Amino acid sequence: MIIRKLFKFENAHIVRGCSTVKCRSSIHGHSYKVELLFASNFLDNGQMVYDFGLMKQNMKDLIESFDHSIALWQDDNPEFVQDMKKHSARWVELPVSPSAEQFSRVIFVMIDKLLSLTSTRNGEKEVTLHSVIVHETSTGYAQCFCEDAYSKEMGDIDLYAISFSNQVKKDFKDEKLWDKILEEKEFINPTTV
Repeated sequence: MIIRKLFKFENAHIVRGCSTVKCRSSIHGHSYKVELLFASNFLDNGQMVYDFGLMKQNMKDLIESFDHSIALWQDDNPEFVQDMKKHSARWVELPVSPSAEQFSRVIFVMIDKLLSLTSTRNGEKEVTLHSVIVHETSTGYAQCFCEDAYSKEMGDIDLYAISFSNQVKKDFKDEKLWDKILEEKEFINPTTV
């Protein structure tokens, strides 16, 4: 069975090297919709694959780190990257260009890592992240599966190469969330949400 949870965020970026002149040369924004799809052949004690309420915690914080932020590519012009960091309290620096395709891969790797570090307490079994869909516009989206997320041909998504501004970290319910993920600390789901 597959379930999905929808999240939304507003983000600005430049996608260097793309075909569209406006997109590759000017900062612009989108109203993104992100769908997380989870799969399992089992149901938990509440007869669910995974309680949607559990997704409103750390998963939501990770996705909302992009909200009202500028997404920066670490290989962009260093002066541009520094200027954006200087003039924006909320930014996320990525090891890949912030296209819809790469957003879907980055989000997949982040959520997949969080899920792997999470101990469940309500009978959840063999829950996997099936795919991530990132709607950049109302008519265009990218869908990432596991083989895409970890594809070296599409660029390595090194979690240690992702950086969040101090303001983004302060807005996490747990300011140490990203540090805990990088340190591979255990997350324990509550029995009730």
